Amino acid sequence: MTSMTPSNPDARHVIVVGGGAAGMMAAITTAELGADVVLLEKNDRLGKKLRITGKGRCNVTNDCDLNEFLSNVPTNPRFLYTALSKFSTADTQSFFEALGVPLKTERGKRVFPQSDKAGDIVAALDRKCRSLGVKILHQKVRELLVEGQVAYGVRTSEGDLQADAIIVCTGGKSYPTTGSDGDGYRFAESVGHTVTKISPSLVPLVADGRLCPSMQGLSLKNVALTIVDKTTQKVVYRDFGEMMFTHFGLTGPLILSASAHLADIDQKKYEAHIDLKPALDEKMLNARILSDFEKYRNRDFLNALDDLLPQKMIAPFVHLCEIDGRKKVHSITREERERMIRVLKDLSVPLIGFRPINEAIVTRGGVHVKEIDPKTMQSKLISGLYFAGEVLDVDAYTGGFNLQIAFSTAYLAGTSAACGI
Repeated sequence: MTSMTPSNPDARHVIVVGGGAAGMMAAITTAELGADVVLLEKNDRLGKKLRITGKGRCNVTNDCDLNEFLSNVPTNPRFLYTALSKFSTADTQSFFEALGVPLKTERGKRVFPQSDKAGDIVAALDRKCRSLGVKILHQKVRELLVEGQVAYGVRTSEGDLQADAIIVCTGGKSYPTTGSDGDGYRFAESVGHTVTKISPSLVPLVADGRLCPSMQGLSLKNVALTIVDKTTQKVVYRDFGEMMFTHFGLTGPLILSASAHLADIDQKKYEAHIDLKPALDEKMLNARILSDFEKYRNRDFLNALDDLLPQKMIAPFVHLCEIDGRKKVHSITREERERMIRVLKDLSVPLIGFRPINEAIVTRGGVHVKEIDPKTMQSKLISGLYFAGEVLDVDAYTGGFNLQIAFSTAYLAGTSAACGI
């Protein structure tokens, strides 16, 4: 057994497993409270996944209050109450500003570094770890060492390390090339924890048919999306914003958020309904169509829709309306206009699956929160073992909420581990 060589023999010895957002925050928090900390990261550098979040811009948090935050957490929100109370979205902003990373707030209260560089967030966390004397080892953890329901160390690729507390911050299974390959779930199960079903969340959706491929690459702004469970006719998601058609189906902010609401999608039970003109009711839309038809009264129907639709959508739209594209617009009947309005207000897309978990932003599922003390993040089964971040069965919508969960749970776990509670 190899013990860490402490700078302070009287300090608590803490091992943090995983050098991502949660891991670095846990290490910083624990070290600031006087613990001797070893941070274990199997990659050759810290924050590999963090560097690509928010398309490389890093949406670090959301500038909202606690109640609004929790309303954006569909999975086990109440479990996070203490963590978010101890380290809030305002605390996260103050933390990074103090580390020399100026922030800005954009639409939807999303907070980013002013530089739009995720690397600045990673560099700030890395510097802070090193300035506090955190010992960073690039070793792969093989297993947790537990005896008598007490965690006392870890076994790595290079030997055993002993500690008073272990904080597991290994992430989920999304983006496995960054190191998030599900190790934490295996560690948890090996010591008796329950891991709930793992599936992708905040992930693009696969659609049936040729409609989406025919409009591949087309982005839509200011559209309304409704997802309906076809078996119950119940609306499971509704919002307004941006989305995009792809060769496999649908993606974009609206779609990623919607995916967090969908279960058993492989049963083909869900259908997306897109309102292309949410600002216009049917009467207003009919007037708009008549105005365009008057403007282009001598054109073919196919060539009279440029003011109404993006070019890439025109041919699929004409097909869906079941109107001859070569028909002159002055000959379009009232019934045909009504078909146009129905398609514009309710473009239906059958959904048949998620894209693979390696394309998901976060993982749904994880260590069962009923087995974790929400006031400390310590395991209720194994003394001295803590969990933080995506490895837990908590996930949220897009907008900085998932990174904030990582920071808040890591702060609470680090505080608890350093104090031995």
